[in-house]
Amino acid sequence: MYQFFADDAQIGKDFITITGPDVNHMKNVLRLKMGEQVRISSRSGRSFLCSVLEMTDAFVQLDILDSDIAGTELPSEIYLFQALPKGERMEYVIQKAVELGVHEIIPVAMKYCVVKLDEKKAQARQKRWQAIAESAAKQSKRSRIPQIHPVMNFGEAAAYARQCDRCLVPYENERGMKQTAGALAGICPGESISVFIGPEGGFAEEEIGALRGQMQVISLGRRILRTDTAAIAIMSALMLHLETEAEKTAGQDKSIDSSIT
Repeated sequence: MYQFFADDAQIGKDFITITGPDVNHMKNVLRLKMGEQVRISSRSGRSFLCSVLEMTDAFVQLDILDSDIAGTELPSEIYLFQALPKGERMEYVIQKAVELGVHEIIPVAMKYCVVKLDEKKAQARQKRWQAIAESAAKQSKRSRIPQIHPVMNFGEAAAYARQCDRCLVPYENERGMKQTAGALAGICPGESISVFIGPEGGFAEEEIGALRGQMQVISLGRRILRTDTAAIAIMSALMLHLETEAEKTAGQDKSIDSSIT
């Protein structure tokens, strides 16, 4: 089943009207047929099961069959603060983090980042990164498209990260997985989580010192991970923990409902 996104203004009580570039994609690339079912998500995170009702060169009208109440989002919002990596690694991080359920991605310019972007290049990269996030959201059937922020400096990023309920900093020189396991186990569904990933050159002493005083510094094992690997590793661990806890809660709710009945 194909996935598309629509603005809230395009969603009515019984019908959804798709306009713009997706019309050509649905009509001439995918060649959707009348009555074929698709999944539509709004920019605000609502999702619907729909069937194709009418297609023209200007719009596609869809009949709303049902609403997807559960959706596909994680039960917590994860904010990934990713130090700017070299080459195409940022694109890889964005694609995989979106698949794993990230809520927002904040590119961060740190002291030892190899890549240095001027304002013009940063704006062009952000536009491309947002398009990659949208494509990954469609592919993984997300209920919303994660936002890719403009590049922040270290101070701006640290201040934004501290607004979350939990703040994790995987650090290559930290030792002991017991603290990591405890940090993950202590996270409850519904809490917001920030994750701060350092660059290829590692955190500068003053950077990790500033974060250590305000966030939870953890280890990802005895091996040194590349910056993109570290991002995917912690995102995977968080996804597994949050999905497992959500299923436990859902199972307990069902047991309570059964006992009441």
